[in-house]
Amino acid sequence: MICQLDEKTLVSSQIAPADVADLKARGVTMIVNNRPDGEDPGQPTGLEIEQAAEAAGISYRAIPIVRGIGPADVDAMQEAIAAADGTMLAYCRAGTRSTLAWAVARRKQGASVEELAEAAARARVDLAAVAHLL
Repeated sequence: MICQLDEKTLVSSQIAPADVADLKARGVTMIVNNRPDGEDPGQPTGLEIEQAAEAAGISYRAIPIVRGIGPADVDAMQEAIAAADGTMLAYCRAGTRSTLAWAVARRKQGASVEELAEAAARARVDLAAVAHLL
């Protein structure tokens, strides 16, 4: 499921290399992988997604979030958001980590908690896990 968080950010669960062409057609110019390799059997590797993105002319960034969202994850998400020239898609197993990291990064950029909570709710994500960072 792909969900629009704001005018420039989409979030989704795990994508496959075969999905990248459709993402390109939707206007995605950057893919952010928030999922570490090997989390589940049969999961596509970051390298496979990166190669598909490169072949499609889409930028790729790996920001694997393993246990909780740390300052380096937030900084990297802020950098990705700033660098995205067009629409960015962030993904992880279910979209939750990507949404949480996006929310904390956007809050540091000045977005209101209410705006972030509303966007996260559209992705079926509760921001309670990162409330202390907002």
